[in-house]
Amino acid sequence: MTTDDVRSPDQPDDGAVPPAPEALDAERLEFIENFASAWEAQNGARMDGRVLGLLLISDEPFMSSTRIARLLHASAGAISMSTRALVTVGFIVRHTVPGERRHYFRVEDDVWGAFLAGEREYLRRMAAVIRSGLQMEVGRREGPHTRLTNANRYMTWLEGYHRKMLEDWYAYRDQVEAGTDTEELP
Repeated sequence: MTTDDVRSPDQPDDGAVPPAPEALDAERLEFIENFASAWEAQNGARMDGRVLGLLLISDEPFMSSTRIARLLHASAGAISMSTRALVTVGFIVRHTVPGERRHYFRVEDDVWGAFLAGEREYLRRMAAVIRSGLQMEVGRREGPHTRLTNANRYMTWLEGYHRKMLEDWYAYRDQVEAGTDTEELP
């Protein structure tokens, strides 16, 4: 392994970055597999859950797709598909290193808040598709019109509620961080 897999862009490549372990210990492997099982139980791809689980518990500021594949004993293709899917929905972000051609990825410290914020784009796209269905000839027929109208109402309601939910999440997170909320779960 090279330090290129784990060094941050503001650190010189002078060997000063301690190399990350070549393999995961049993505790980390168990977490990753448990996380992937929970992810899969909610209809997510198991490999996506493994990649996200790994990045959640990594001390490394970012990780190359090659390193992710090595640690998870997975193919480059499987990692490529999973990282692409996770980037698309906002669970991980692509990280660039000047002068590097490798693909690096990291997870935000508030990955769930970032996901919630990114989910708004999905809601907007879905609402636009539903509205276009209402404009179609078939969208004027009684059954389809009722279903599409309810879907449009739901997306409109969800987008507004989603905005409030995101604001509430940020407020709660900040209160807990400041120590002003005593209801945090252990």
